[in-house]
Amino acid sequence: MNLLDSKYSPVHFRRVSGDVRTTFFKCVRWQVEETLDPVDCPYHYYCDGTYPGDYSRVVDGLVLLFSVASYLVTLIIMILEVSGKGKSRLCKLKRYLLPSSPLSLSATLLILAKGHRINSVFPVSCMGPPIFHLALISALAFDEGTISDVKYVILQASTISGILHASLYLDSVLLPYYTGFDALVSSTFSRECESCVCRREVLVVGGKLVTYRAWSITSFLVAGALCLRVVCRVGSDAGKITYISKYTLETLGLASVVLDTMYLLRNSPPERFLLRTTASGAELTLICIYVVGRICACIRKLQLQHEK
Repeated sequence: MNLLDSKYSPVHFRRVSGDVRTTFFKCVRWQVEETLDPVDCPYHYYCDGTYPGDYSRVVDGLVLLFSVASYLVTLIIMILEVSGKGKSRLCKLKRYLLPSSPLSLSATLLILAKGHRINSVFPVSCMGPPIFHLALISALAFDEGTISDVKYVILQASTISGILHASLYLDSVLLPYYTGFDALVSSTFSRECESCVCRREVLVVGGKLVTYRAWSITSFLVAGALCLRVVCRVGSDAGKITYISKYTLETLGLASVVLDTMYLLRNSPPERFLLRTTASGAELTLICIYVVGRICACIRKLQLQHEK
């Protein structure tokens, strides 16, 4: 279902006041109560609890700066490696600078864990998925091969743990947001209170309009690819099937990120459309550069084999 069609158009959506939208989007507990009109209002809901208030705009600004800096670092390092300058000083520091590094991933976890209160200039409810996807792209696109086996295992284990925890934290922000969106656009206000609505079907956690979840096959594909990288690195008897499985999971992981990005671009609630479009375009640009780099590397390898 395309939420930008007429039924869920931004004009119709924005007729509701900002305070009411905030109540719906930050509601953590919807209560159903008995209805006196089982025909026109078979289910009557109201919000019985919301998240605390938002942080100041300064916090949103810091999150925005962190996100932009992480993206630019990833973009520059990727371009350097694709152009054959992977031994530059910046590339040597990539395990400390990339979004999938322990330092940056810890900052991402903190942002997503507090995301329900970051909701003014750079709302995590809208921009959390691009931040999360940036970490996934970074983890798949870059493989640190210059460190010892023990450090490599620890680094990959921390990345896997960080990705899985980040997906849970992001869902804790998205589920109330998507539930409130469903309650807002698929219900009729009963006017008994600010958040009282009548529905013809049960309101489920996460709603039914936007099905994206961070804790999904995408996260597990990336985690699986990283696990197989460890097996290929430290396993003395890693066979051809293991390497093929690793490359397959890496490819499927990137493809799944692309599908998630396109889905969110088309089906997300009609808020911050320009910001979300810019972030989605930036994600897809990174993936395109990475794919072009891999293709060029394969062509160079085939040329060298042919010359021999």
